[in-house]
Amino acid sequence: MRTVKYRLRDPGLRPRRTRLQVPGWAGQREPRADGSHEYAWHCLPFSEGAQYGIELFYPFENELRVSTRAGRLLLEGDFGPDPETGVEWPPFRNFGDQFYTYQILLDLKVEEGFAIRTEPHPRFYTDPTDSVPIAVPALLRNWWPMMSFILFKSPAEGGAHIFRPGEPFAQVIVIPEEADFELVEMGEEEAAERELRGRRIHQSRETLGADTRWTSATDTVFDGTYRRILGTAKAKSRKPHKSPK
Repeated sequence: MRTVKYRLRDPGLRPRRTRLQVPGWAGQREPRADGSHEYAWHCLPFSEGAQYGIELFYPFENELRVSTRAGRLLLEGDFGPDPETGVEWPPFRNFGDQFYTYQILLDLKVEEGFAIRTEPHPRFYTDPTDSVPIAVPALLRNWWPMMSFILFKSPAEGGAHIFRPGEPFAQVIVIPEEADFELVEMGEEEAAERELRGRRIHQSRETLGADTRWTSATDTVFDGTYRRILGTAKAKSRKPHKSPK
């Protein structure tokens, strides 16, 4: 298990491994049963992806409303008097109207060869109001000692982003510092193997997913095939490797 160490000025940021909030931004606690409304947490790839990083919470006591009116960015919130600690105040600033920044002063130290990348909190993708802040992706390598600010995309004309006390506003994920891969087309043999695997999984749904199949309120058919294969793969990876005698 790798370690991420943190150092921060404001304990209200409360960095922690991202958690699904059900009931909450990930949906309601609807059973996987016929007639249920489908929510984001019902999709295992989304659930795993959403919990992959570190979530950060808005640390201030008063709400901040960021809006765009007549092409101009407005930052409306009461942060009180300047604490005169040397930090930028107020901590949110216009950045060319198309963006705005938050002076976060957060240090996340990852291991050699890794980096951190900011991105929108997963609740951004489930929000029907378009009011969740949109953190702009940015990569910082492990030798950089302090994240000075996070950049956010401004809301569209007439829209607003709302930062509320205690709500997560961004996520940080840990990734290799270099995208060290080459994109190549599969050869015929490998492509045939993947095609065969896909057909076998599709055929197995009739048996492997039979007792977990359900149809949502919008007539979308779900089953537990992916969950069961994932469970098997995880169990297999946890088994100790036996050296040949």
